[in-house]
Amino acid sequence: MKTDSVIKQEGMNILISNLGYVDAERFIVLINKEPFDYTKWREEHLDGTLNIRQLSHEAMQYSQNLK
Repeated sequence: MKTDSVIKQEGMNILISNLGYVDAERFIVLINKEPFDYTKWREEHLDGTLNIRQLSHEAMQYSQNLK
Protein backbone atom coordinates (compact mmCIF):
# COMPACT_ATOMS: atom_id res chain seq x y z
CA MET A 1 0.00 0.00 0.00
CA LYS A 2 1.26 3.48 -0.89
CA THR A 3 1.83 6.11 1.77
CA ASP A 4 -0.21 9.30 1.84
CA SER A 5 2.88 11.25 0.76
CA VAL A 6 3.40 9.05 -2.29
CA ILE A 7 -0.26 9.34 -3.30
CA LYS A 8 -0.16 13.13 -2.95
CA GLN A 9 3.02 13.37 -5.01
CA GLU A 10 1.68 11.08 -7.73
CA GLY A 11 -1.57 13.04 -7.80
CA MET A 12 0.29 16.33 -8.18
CA ASN A 13 2.43 14.85 -10.95
CA ILE A 14 -0.70 13.71 -12.81
CA LEU A 15 -2.37 17.09 -12.41
CA ILE A 16 0.71 18.97 -13.57
CA SER A 17 1.36 16.69 -16.54
CA ASN A 18 -2.26 17.00 -17.72
CA LEU A 19 -3.10 20.58 -16.76
CA GLY A 20 0.22 22.36 -16.38
CA TYR A 21 1.42 24.10 -13.22
CA VAL A 22 -1.01 27.02 -13.24
CA ASP A 23 -4.19 25.05 -13.94
CA ALA A 24 -3.15 22.30 -11.51
CA GLU A 25 -2.91 24.95 -8.81
CA ARG A 26 -6.24 26.44 -9.89
CA PHE A 27 -7.81 22.97 -9.64
CA ILE A 28 -6.56 22.55 -6.08
CA VAL A 29 -7.84 26.00 -5.12
CA LEU A 30 -11.24 25.23 -6.63
CA ILE A 31 -11.50 21.93 -4.76
CA ASN A 32 -10.45 23.52 -1.46
CA LYS A 33 -12.70 26.53 -1.97
CA GLU A 34 -15.95 24.71 -1.32
CA PRO A 35 -17.02 21.58 0.51
CA PHE A 36 -16.38 18.64 -1.78
CA ASP A 37 -18.66 15.62 -1.69
CA TYR A 38 -16.93 12.98 -3.83
CA THR A 39 -19.99 10.72 -3.83
CA LYS A 40 -22.22 13.48 -5.18
CA TRP A 41 -19.55 14.53 -7.71
CA ARG A 42 -19.17 10.95 -8.91
CA GLU A 43 -22.93 10.58 -9.36
CA GLU A 44 -23.10 13.83 -11.36
CA HIS A 45 -19.96 13.42 -13.47
CA LEU A 46 -19.52 9.71 -14.04
CA ASP A 47 -22.15 7.85 -15.97
CA GLY A 48 -22.26 5.00 -13.48
CA THR A 49 -21.81 2.31 -16.11
CA LEU A 50 -18.70 0.88 -14.47
CA ASN A 51 -19.04 -1.44 -11.53
CA ILE A 52 -16.18 -1.76 -9.06
CA ARG A 53 -14.61 -4.71 -10.89
CA GLN A 54 -14.67 -2.88 -14.23
CA LEU A 55 -13.24 0.24 -12.65
CA SER A 56 -10.49 -1.77 -10.99
CA HIS A 57 -9.68 -3.54 -14.26
CA GLU A 58 -9.45 -0.24 -16.15
CA ALA A 59 -7.30 1.28 -13.42
CA MET A 60 -4.91 -1.67 -13.56
CA GLN A 61 -4.70 -1.42 -17.36
CA TYR A 62 -4.03 2.30 -17.12
CA SER A 63 -1.32 1.71 -14.52
CA GLN A 64 0.36 -0.91 -16.70
CA ASN A 65 0.33 1.45 -19.68
CA LEU A 66 2.27 4.03 -17.63
CA LYS A 67 5.21 1.67 -17.24
